[in-house]
Amino acid sequence: MEPAPFHDDITVAPEGAAAFVVEAEDGIRLRLAYLAPPPKSCRGTALIFPGRTEFVEKYGPAAAELQDRGFACVSIDWRGQGLSQRLLDDPATGHVTRFTEYQHDVDALMSLVDRLRLPGPIFLIAHSMGGAIGLRALHRKVPISAVAFSAPMWGIKVPVAARPLIGPIAAGVHAAGFGTRYVPSTRPVTYIAHAPFEDNTLTTDRGMFDWMKRQAAAHPELALGGPSITWLNEALRETRELRRLTPPRLPCLAWVGGQERIVETRAIRRLVARWPGAELTVIPEAAHELMMELPPTRDSFFDACAALFSRAGGTA
Repeated sequence: MEPAPFHDDITVAPEGAAAFVVEAEDGIRLRLAYLAPPPKSCRGTALIFPGRTEFVEKYGPAAAELQDRGFACVSIDWRGQGLSQRLLDDPATGHVTRFTEYQHDVDALMSLVDRLRLPGPIFLIAHSMGGAIGLRALHRKVPISAVAFSAPMWGIKVPVAARPLIGPIAAGVHAAGFGTRYVPSTRPVTYIAHAPFEDNTLTTDRGMFDWMKRQAAAHPELALGGPSITWLNEALRETRELRRLTPPRLPCLAWVGGQERIVETRAIRRLVARWPGAELTVIPEAAHELMMELPPTRDSFFDACAALFSRAGGTA
């Protein structure tokens, strides 16, 4: 483990936040972040699993919210994004060969928790793509005591132009050596860099939207463009498999916005309905990023996480 850059010029994280480079079991170099040291009367440690295209600095404010509620916090740049090792010659392409490769990243983050001797119990907040990675980790029996999902990617709203690439055609594209090409309708530029606030798919909070746009402009090396054809098909394969599995017996809440246009809300509803004791909350006026939404939504989400984690950890 060695120090890594942490761009505190574009975030507001608790004092003591730092980043490290750790090598995953398969040799990929990952950037992990210690976002919030344990507060007094610590109730445990929260892992934040980000979504596709995201990076640890984006979750500095979330870590501050969690620390204020009694939790230490760590997070990660998934392989192929942020300042973790990019996997293709074109670093703007979001790509993995197999979706389960992300589980090596999960194991590396759990090792960081051990190395830093962070207090248990361990809890999970998983957003979007992180929701798929997180659910797979739970099925692998990673020692997590309770989980909160934000717009989990248990199904994807596929652009019309990309739908022919699903299934047999995609297999042919991959076999022909074109699987690393961008999914049609996507491009090398990260969404937040070019999207106008009006009708954006991420948030209804103008201040948070502008803040994310400034992050992308200040440190373009953190940004990620569209996914590869292989990534899309692996993601669809993984979400199908996850939906078939019996949900784990673990305290769980899931939040989704009523204006969701990125992940499949129906898949979330169906899986939560099968999850013993899980609670689904729909925020009608919210978009995809609940932790980057208007202050009342953000506050309510973190309050709900803290209440769930405190009950599961016996500190309520």
